[in-house]
Amino acid sequence: MTGRADAARPAAVVVGGGLAGITAALRLAEAGHRVTLAEGRPRLGGLAFSFQRGELTVDNGQHVYLRCCTAYRGLLERLGASRLVHLQDRLDIPVLSVTGPPAAPVRTLGRLRRAGLPVPLHLAGSLARYPHLSPADRARVVRGALALRGLDLADPALDEVSFGDWLRRNGQNAATQAALWDLVGVATLNARADQVSLALAGMVFKTGLLSDPGASDIGTAAVPLGVIHHDRALTELERAGVRVLLRSRVAELKPAAPQHAVRLEGGELLTADTVVLAGAQDSAAALLPPNAVPGQERLAGFGTAPILNVHVVYDRKVLRRPFFAALGSPVQWVFDRTAHSGLAATPTGRAHPGAQYLALSQSAAQDEIDLPVAELRGRYLPELGRLLPAAAQAEVLDFFVTRERTATFDPAPGNGALRPSARTEVPGLLLAGSWTATGWPATMEGAVRSGHAAADAALAAAGARTPVDRGDGRWPR
Repeated sequence: MTGRADAARPAAVVVGGGLAGITAALRLAEAGHRVTLAEGRPRLGGLAFSFQRGELTVDNGQHVYLRCCTAYRGLLERLGASRLVHLQDRLDIPVLSVTGPPAAPVRTLGRLRRAGLPVPLHLAGSLARYPHLSPADRARVVRGALALRGLDLADPALDEVSFGDWLRRNGQNAATQAALWDLVGVATLNARADQVSLALAGMVFKTGLLSDPGASDIGTAAVPLGVIHHDRALTELERAGVRVLLRSRVAELKPAAPQHAVRLEGGELLTADTVVLAGAQDSAAALLPPNAVPGQERLAGFGTAPILNVHVVYDRKVLRRPFFAALGSPVQWVFDRTAHSGLAATPTGRAHPGAQYLALSQSAAQDEIDLPVAELRGRYLPELGRLLPAAAQAEVLDFFVTRERTATFDPAPGNGALRPSARTEVPGLLLAGSWTATGWPATMEGAVRSGHAAADAALAAAGARTPVDRGDGRWPR
């Protein structure tokens, strides 16, 4: 009887084990579907993963989230991982600038932090004391923030406008762009203001800085990303009854009625009432049947943007705060990764008890993504020495880079119109991924929201009752 009852349940195949696929698979399984998740790599987590370098556990890149990322926070709760992350009580970004010659650098530390006041007063005190902008430029920032509050993010015309052009029309200059708008925007959008659509930039700044006082508080993983996005995710997927196939790349999708067929490279054939393509934009596009998405031929022009991560292990402590952002330097954001990488327990850590591991997150890295490691070493080690006096005197125990050449979709003006929705023209075939039309940039939050959208569409098509969309992306209950 159990076999018959199980066979009567609708079947679903989720292609891709990133955050979008994990979310969609869990949602469908919880709604009673028989779910198979196929992932070509040997682990879950998509581009937010960890790997071993000797005895060091390394995240492929520094991933952060904000308090306003309610969908990702909901996934953390669903995975039982809420205690494996750290979320600031209040936004606090140390911003370190360096000027002058290498032999005599001048360092200035400022902070972007919020007070316990309503929007927009929560940032007023910090901005008034921000040393990287003149009083006149601080006034310009206020003018820009007020203009941002007046944007109608539902206006499709915003997607055709460059954020940089809009900033200049609203009184911003090179100083305000570097010290604030690009400082935040490059890290969240993976492009500089002139290469970003106003729609995406407006969404980031209105939601993160101008919606709620705590919206921009920063969260980071307190353990390797793989513990959360692979270990915990795999446990919860299997507990929910999902069949997880790792090292199982999908070779072909054949849509048909009453069921679709998904063939793996190893030859196994999966049949399903619902298929969710939750991989990267290029892999999903390769599996889509003709005319599945309006304007499907345009997906080939929907580009990507890279992120470079530089990893340095010093023989001593050179940074005394969890992270900082840099101005006046090629360095963008620097994070202390010592504790959660397990450095202290490695032979290197035991030989150098005070050793510290720093990771540099370099977004919009088109000009550097393919540079040789030796050239990157020659560029970034002196810069770290300029920013951090102790680094100039420390011994470098290890230096390596990780490269994500297709880390995000290209957020350029006009590309918003290319982002497809979860639904396709083929019944039972859905799309998920941070590159789909979530309204968010290519972030962990956008990926999780896309998984919810695909699951909601699949359940609605099957006539199942779904929780009312509260607009916050939290896990349905």
